[in-house]
Amino acid sequence: MEIKVSFDRCTGCRKCKNVCLYDAIEIVDNKAVINDNCVFCGACINECEFKAIEIIGKIEETRDFGDHKNIWVFIEQRDGRAHRVSLELLTHGRSLANQSNQKICGLVISEDPETLIKELIPFGVDELYVARSSVLKENLDEPYAKIIVQAISRYKPSVFLAGATAFGRSVIPKVAAALGAGLTADCTELKISNDGLLEQTRPTFGGNIMATIITRNSRPQMATVRSRTYEATPSDSREPDIINISVKDDLLTSRIKLIQSTKHHEEDINIEDYEVLVAGGRGIGCAENFGLLHELAKALGGAVAASRAVVDAGWVSYPHQVGQTGKTVKPKLYIACGISGAIQHLAGMQTSDTIIAINKDHDAPIFKIATYGIVGDVIDVIPRMLKKLKGSD
Repeated sequence: MEIKVSFDRCTGCRKCKNVCLYDAIEIVDNKAVINDNCVFCGACINECEFKAIEIIGKIEETRDFGDHKNIWVFIEQRDGRAHRVSLELLTHGRSLANQSNQKICGLVISEDPETLIKELIPFGVDELYVARSSVLKENLDEPYAKIIVQAISRYKPSVFLAGATAFGRSVIPKVAAALGAGLTADCTELKISNDGLLEQTRPTFGGNIMATIITRNSRPQMATVRSRTYEATPSDSREPDIINISVKDDLLTSRIKLIQSTKHHEEDINIEDYEVLVAGGRGIGCAENFGLLHELAKALGGAVAASRAVVDAGWVSYPHQVGQTGKTVKPKLYIACGISGAIQHLAGMQTSDTIIAINKDHDAPIFKIATYGIVGDVIDVIPRMLKKLKGSD
C-alpha cells in the first residue's frame, strides 16, 4: 500500500499539511510531499479539495497486537501541578499493570516538566515519556494531540488512559481519530478481563444503563475516566526511567490562537476538593432556599453542590453541578437535599463514603443508595440540624 500525490493537481495550499497529526507532509517547491511518518489515516485525502492525494492498495487486516504493551496515563496539568485525575489513574493503572504483567507509564507534555516529574515519583511509575516545548505553554489542543499521536505511534502502548476533563474530552478524541483507535469516553470503571483486554464501563442511554465496552480490533485501548472514580494513593516511590521525546516546535502548528484567558470568580470553587458537600435539588423549592444549604455547608466545613435541574433553572452556577453532565465527587459526607435520585445524578456521587438523603417523598430513589434517610421537608429539617450543630435547642 502507498500514498501518492498528483503534482499536476496539487496547488501547495497546505491544507493537507495543516490537518496531518503525524507531521507526515512537507511542502517542497509548492507541492505536497509525504514522508515516512504517514500511517495512511486518510485525513489529508478528505481535506484536499483538488483530489490530489490517493491511497493505492489495501490495508491488510490484522489482529496481531503483540508489539503493543504497557499501560500509559496522560498526565494532565493545572498550574504546573498534576491534575488529580491523572494521579488517580496512575494509582489504578498500577493495579491494572500488575494484573496484566505490564508496566505503568506516564506521558508528560509540558513547557517545564521537572516539577511534574518529581510529583509523580511517589506513585510508582515505571517509565515517564517526556516531551518539552515552549509551544505547549498555552495548552492548545492541536500541539498536544500531535505529540500524543507521535508518541503512541512510536512506542505502541496497549492501553492509553486520560482524565475525562474538559481538556481530555477535547484532545483525546482527536488522538483516537488520527490513530483509527476505539475510545470509550467518560468511564466510571476499568478492569482487566480474563483474556487480558481492558473492560471499560460507562453510563449510556441517558445514564439508565451501565455499558461495558472492550476494544478488540485496534490499539491502543483508549479511555477517558471521570475524576474521583478512584483514589490517588502514593504507593511505591521509585525513580522512573525517563524517555525524552524529541519535539520540533515548528511542526507544532495550531489553527487556534489563544487571545486571552480569564477566570470567573465562581469557578474558583472546586467541589471535587471538599470532604463534605450539601447538595440541593428541585425539592428545596426555590433559589432563595439555597441560603440554608450554604449555612449548613459552612457549619460543616464543606461546600454547596447541586443537581442539573437547579443549575438549568439558574438557581446556582454550573461549577456546583454533580452528575453525568457535571462533576463526579467522592466526599466523606454527601447530604442530598430535595434530590429525587435520578440515575444521572447518582452517577456523580454514589461512591461517597456516607450519604444522607432528605426528601418529602419516602419512595424517592435516592433512599435506595443513602446511608441514612430523613423523610421530611428540607426547609424544616435543615434548621433543626443547624440548631444541633450550634448546640442550641
